[in-house]
Amino acid sequence: MKSLILAAGYATRLYPLTQSKPKPLLDIGGKPVLEYILGHIEKIDGVDDATLVVNHKFYSQFEKWKKSYRSSKPLVLLDDGSTHEGNRLGAIGDMRFTIRERKVRSDLLVVAGDNLFDIDLRPFVQSAQKKSPFSSVMLYDVKDFSLARQYGIVGLDGESRIVSFEEKPEHPQSTLSAMGVYYFPKEVLGQIDTYLQGGSPQDAPGFFLRWLSQKETVYGYPSTGTWYDIGDLASYQKAAGAFKKEVNT
Repeated sequence: MKSLILAAGYATRLYPLTQSKPKPLLDIGGKPVLEYILGHIEKIDGVDDATLVVNHKFYSQFEKWKKSYRSSKPLVLLDDGSTHEGNRLGAIGDMRFTIRERKVRSDLLVVAGDNLFDIDLRPFVQSAQKKSPFSSVMLYDVKDFSLARQYGIVGLDGESRIVSFEEKPEHPQSTLSAMGVYYFPKEVLGQIDTYLQGGSPQDAPGFFLRWLSQKETVYGYPSTGTWYDIGDLASYQKAAGAFKKEVNT
C-alpha cells in the first residue's frame, strides 16, 4: 500500500499566513501540521512509503523541511509544477499526477495536507481493506447543520454505503463530513483518469467521490475523536489554541 499527502494548494483563505508559507508547514503546538499527519501514517504497518505532492512555489520550503525530518518510512517529495492559484492541478489532478509519476499499482491511502486530527488511522485502513475492491472514505460528524454547509456532506445507508455526496450543500441532509482521508483500492485508480477525461472538476475530491459512488459502491467510515479542518484564520487559531493547551498539560 502507498500513501499520498495532498499539499499543493495555495490556501488563499488563510492569507496573509500562507502568502509566503504553505499551509501544511504552519506551526501547531510546536510542529508543522504535516508532521501530525505523517505521525499517523507511520503507525500503519502496511504502508510502504509516503508521497508528498506539493506545488513549485513552495517546493524549496518542503525540501528544506524534509532534510530535517526523520521519518520511519521512505518519504518522496513531488513537485506538480504549478506556481499560483490559477494554474494549480487541484486535488484530483494531483492524485492523477502522483499515480502517473510514481507508477502506483497498489492500493492508495490519500490524506489532505490541511488535516489536523487525533484519530488513529489504522482501524479505518483495516475496515477499508475488508471492503476492497471498493473505496472507503473517513467521515466525521460535525453535529451542526450550519457548519455542514462548509464541507463535503455524506449520506449513508444501513450498510455504511454512500448514497449521497454533496460538496458544500446549501441545505445539508446530514452532518457527516468527509474529512479528507480516502482509501482507494488499486482496482479503482484507473477511474480517476476516466473521471477527469469527462471534463469534471479537478479540485475537491468530493466531486470525484460523488461521481464514483453513482457508478459503484463507496463506503463511509464514521470516526470519533477530534478533527480540525484548517480552512481559514479562525479555524487555524482554534486548532493552534487547542493543541497548545494539550502540549502544556
